[in-house]
Amino acid sequence: MAPRPPSAAVLVLHGGRETGTEPPPAGLLNLPGTRMRPFVRAVARAAREAGDDILVTQVRYAHRGWNGARADPFHDAVAALDALREEAGEELPVVLLGHSMGARAALRAAGHPLVRGVVGLAPWCPPGDPVTQLAGRDVVLVHSNRDRMTSPQATQSLTARARRAGARSCMVTVRGGDHAMIRRA
Repeated sequence: MAPRPPSAAVLVLHGGRETGTEPPPAGLLNLPGTRMRPFVRAVARAAREAGDDILVTQVRYAHRGWNGARADPFHDAVAALDALREEAGEELPVVLLGHSMGARAALRAAGHPLVRGVVGLAPWCPPGDPVTQLAGRDVVLVHSNRDRMTSPQATQSLTARARRAGARSCMVTVRGGDHAMIRRA
């Protein structure tokens, strides 16, 4: 008997560099990917405990960096969403959970038909990034007030812009955390 498809999915997108065209290292050597493992485990455990059949999986990037207009992680996220649609069907609700550059990719990929929401941890939110794809989506952005890698103020601005574009968006501030957010995971 074929396994039953999941009732929902969470795609996890780790952080990365502004530029970097080499592939990320595999396994534990991929530090941004390794940093997301506690989040993957926590979401999977919460789903199991609730009795939900939710697929939780991490997107593997072809390149380490965003790479300007190429926006490589965005394309990797869309490819992962397309693969999910092929496997589980058009109706599978998906939430994208991204950290830093991965949150930027998640926000950009939110226009995909499967995506219902985005959770961005310490998101990288350049001022000119589009927000129209967030209309009708739930968007929760979490940022530490002490983050020195990405800007909490830019996250606040993107949250407001997303709301004006029709997203149900909010920002949660973590007091005393840092960019990695592991201690508060």
